[in-house]
Amino acid sequence: MSDSAQRTQSPGCMQSFNSYVKTKKGTILAAEIGLCLIVLICYCASRDPGYLSVAICEMVFAIVIFVIFMRQLNKDLNFIHWHWTDFIRAAVGSLLFLITSLIVLIRIRDGAAIAGGVFGLLAAILFGYDAYTIIPAIKGTHTQAATEPTDGV
Repeated sequence: MSDSAQRTQSPGCMQSFNSYVKTKKGTILAAEIGLCLIVLICYCASRDPGYLSVAICEMVFAIVIFVIFMRQLNKDLNFIHWHWTDFIRAAVGSLLFLITSLIVLIRIRDGAAIAGGVFGLLAAILFGYDAYTIIPAIKGTHTQAATEPTDGV
């Protein structure tokens, strides 16, 4: 009987996925994963597939953050500041996609690479927007900690 009670209390993986994708953060992360996959496919089809590493790494990082937030593991792992982790991931991803996409668009004259560069620029904008949306959450944690009353002081 306790097994059936636990099944009704904890949502399944697909139910967690569907409910998380409907949130703003879930939609942004799903779009980041999709754009990284498109960039990865374009760079694989290119004659010079030397810029795959950024798309692969950022897609893996976005999937890991997506799963952690979807299953709400961030509430169990309190020793990591998840807002800063996600901010650094998004900011570094934006910068790396911007740099590699500009290099590809300037130096390589291959149709698939140019498409990957354009989608990479879109991914850089999306990653930058994600980093921008995380800033209020970071400021909220600092102001909340600063305004909490202290005992005896």
